[in-house]
Amino acid sequence: MQLPELEVDARSGLMRGVRQVESPNHDARPVGVECDLIVVHGISLPPGTFGGPWIDYLFTNALPADAHPYFATISDRKVSSHLLVRRDGEITQYVNFKDRAWHAGQSTYAGREACNDYSIGVELEGADTTPYADVQYPVLANIVAALCRAYPALSPAQLVGHSDIAPGRKTDPGPAFDWSRARRLIELAGKRGAGAD
Repeated sequence: MQLPELEVDARSGLMRGVRQVESPNHDARPVGVECDLIVVHGISLPPGTFGGPWIDYLFTNALPADAHPYFATISDRKVSSHLLVRRDGEITQYVNFKDRAWHAGQSTYAGREACNDYSIGVELEGADTTPYADVQYPVLANIVAALCRAYPALSPAQLVGHSDIAPGRKTDPGPAFDWSRARRLIELAGKRGAGAD
């Protein structure tokens, strides 16, 4: 399957050609802070169930508490991510990359706290113990390559899971996520992007 090359407009903070759903759950990054970390998450609503409008609703504060017992426990949360990759490879952007999305929560990376300040959050529709869809890996690789082209402080080496920055509190993207496959495809996508320059 040939995937389109993705492009980020660094000025607007938007990824071109992807579905846009604006989340109110964001604010400004601290002055002078450069984004130098990409955090991979796994999400499914209800847990272990894929498809439906629920992730959009969660990130736009419209999740109906009475639609599922689990939703009653999270419907009042104010959360977001920059991007979501559905199981069919569709990309949705909720927050522009210049702004701080509320995806990491209490978190620390390499001795630095508050990862939301300096990271981009990418949600993969999935669950810890369910294999991620094949198409999600090359799509993630293209996302990482596009982000690194647009923002020089970012690097494929600075790609972590939510579990890495919030150990003991978060487990995603979980053992079902194939990190070696992801990193191999990210390296290939980076080489293709470099060859195009």
